[in-house]
Amino acid sequence: MKINQNVRHFAAKKALTTPGVATLVDYALVRLHTRVFLGKADPAHADEREDHLDGLFEATTDSYTAALRAGFTEAEAREITHIQGNFDFYNHGWTEMMEIPSDELDAHYDRYREFFSHYGITIADPLGSFAPAGGIPEAPSTPERLDEPEHPSAKGGFADDVYVEGPDGEVLIGGHDEPDDVDLTDAPGVGSEDVDD
Repeated sequence: MKINQNVRHFAAKKALTTPGVATLVDYALVRLHTRVFLGKADPAHADEREDHLDGLFEATTDSYTAALRAGFTEAEAREITHIQGNFDFYNHGWTEMMEIPSDELDAHYDRYREFFSHYGITIADPLGSFAPAGGIPEAPSTPERLDEPEHPSAKGGFADDVYVEGPDGEVLIGGHDEPDDVDLTDAPGVGSEDVDD
């Protein structure tokens, strides 16, 4: 998958693992991601998906921190959460929101198979053990879009690794090194309000 990475992502990582600010940043990241993906949704269905997306992204914040604890880099941990999101979008037939083409889902799953298997995550069950006890809010599916899927937001051809585009436009495999001087105020909910996906 091709994702962006800048100092704000590292600030969010630091904040999510820092007691006292983690809750603020978690909420800000959930709302940010919901807003971004509602912007990719079919406008006729966007409103009805909002609560579902909030629940989805709340749960994937937990998988992000679990991936960090398991030794994954910031870029890999974030990619894991985006893959989970794409599994969910695929299951709902929300192909216009997908960041990767449908035919690359298996390849992305295979790259993180050990992590996904450990937490019971599958394409059909994107949250696995990260799903809250009561589940997340449901939203109507558009399964007819799976017949001839269109992926206007997807970037194909990046299924073999995590590709990270930095602020200067340079694309690196695996991501950038974490800066030594990460400032928590650069994290959403603490200072800056936005972070690129």
